[in-house]
Amino acid sequence: MSIALVNCSNFLRSMTAREIIEDQIPVALKKRPELVSEIGAIIHWNITEAGTWTMDLTKHDNWISTGLTGDAALTITMKEDDFIRLRQGELNGTLAAMTGKLHFKPFDLPLAMKVAKLLG
Repeated sequence: MSIALVNCSNFLRSMTAREIIEDQIPVALKKRPELVSEIGAIIHWNITEAGTWTMDLTKHDNWISTGLTGDAALTITMKEDDFIRLRQGELNGTLAAMTGKLHFKPFDLPLAMKVAKLLG
């Protein structure tokens, strides 16, 4: 009998920004519906090398759409690799912001911290 060992780090890294935003975030919102009302805003995701998305938490469902629509309260910009590492817990959000790997405009720290709950 042969047992194949899988490198978990490489397996996790195969995740994409699209999967995180389109698949994982809606699941997280359904598990924690209080975040929808707590955030209660339109968030733009600009993930370089991957795409752009709108997360509209002013609605009751169908929160994620491709492209940038509506007047965003916050725009988050990151490279895809850094975004994946942030989601996997390999990159600290505060450190990412301090080192220029994570940008959010306007500089609304309370709102950014609420959105961070979706990724943690």
